[in-house]
Amino acid sequence: MSVAGVIVDDHGRALLIQRRDNGRWEPPGGVLEPGETIPEALAREVLEETGIKIADNAVLTGAYKNMTGLIVSLVFRCAAADGSPTTGEETYALRWATRAEVSELADEAYAIRVLDALDAASPPAVRAHDGVKLV
Repeated sequence: MSVAGVIVDDHGRALLIQRRDNGRWEPPGGVLEPGETIPEALAREVLEETGIKIADNAVLTGAYKNMTGLIVSLVFRCAAADGSPTTGEETYALRWATRAEVSELADEAYAIRVLDALDAASPPAVRAHDGVKLV
């Protein structure tokens, strides 16, 4: 299981990271460690990849299953509580992106996670993908 945090700023833009390992743009996140709760993993991953501490009021906006990788990712809409965007060991670049920019930068399977979080629809979205495209 993995988590991802879509940090939204006052202008309605989402913070995307460009991963060092594959160059792809996506929301910050990663796999839970043994013994770690979902909120702990979310806070840790976002901080590691962006330098931003998130507020405790993250809202679940979707569950996404990678049908080929067999990973389920829970995605949360988050607000920054402290810190400023900075790259790290796993992050090549960061960018505040509008809805249109998200769709241009990210593969469909990751763009939809951000767009669902920006919409913050209730109930949360439940989707499947092949690692790149929705299925």
